[in-house]
Amino acid sequence: MGRTLEDKKQIVAELKESLSESTLALVIDYKGLTVAEITDLRRKLRPSGASCKVTKNTLMNIAIQEDEKWQPMSELLKDSSAFLLVKEDFSSAIKAYQEFQKATKKTELRGGVMDGQLLKEADVKALGDLPSKEQLMAQIAGALNALATKIAVGINEVPSSLARALQAHADKEKGGEAES
Repeated sequence: MGRTLEDKKQIVAELKESLSESTLALVIDYKGLTVAEITDLRRKLRPSGASCKVTKNTLMNIAIQEDEKWQPMSELLKDSSAFLLVKEDFSSAIKAYQEFQKATKKTELRGGVMDGQLLKEADVKALGDLPSKEQLMAQIAGALNALATKIAVGINEVPSSLARALQAHADKEKGGEAES
């Protein structure tokens, strides 16, 4: 039995809500995947905050019509499509998909959309090569810690070098008095 108009409206509303929370949407051709494999993909994406939606292209097209941010996705809507909707950590989500793709060799990435820009497969791969949010935070924390250490050493050197200069001056004064 086909879906009713109310069911379709509800699906479109859910897609719009998911898209509004997402920063990146990837479109993949999932032809040949079993239900178990799609479930596995969803499980792998979950830790990165991404979700996998399988829906008809016409329903996704209706969901993106009024939103300029997602309209470039219409170029990717053909054949059987699954949509990976990424909320925050796109690097981890892309890496999770790439691992899944290597394991199954059944999916093909058509492209993606981010901030109203259509991304080709090479662009998505470049995004996946970026460090994860946690790695970037660790790098920033390390840089700040190194800077704080250098400042502390520099501040600590001021009194020491002042003391050495005063001592040298005092020694010079004593040496001058001894000669006289």
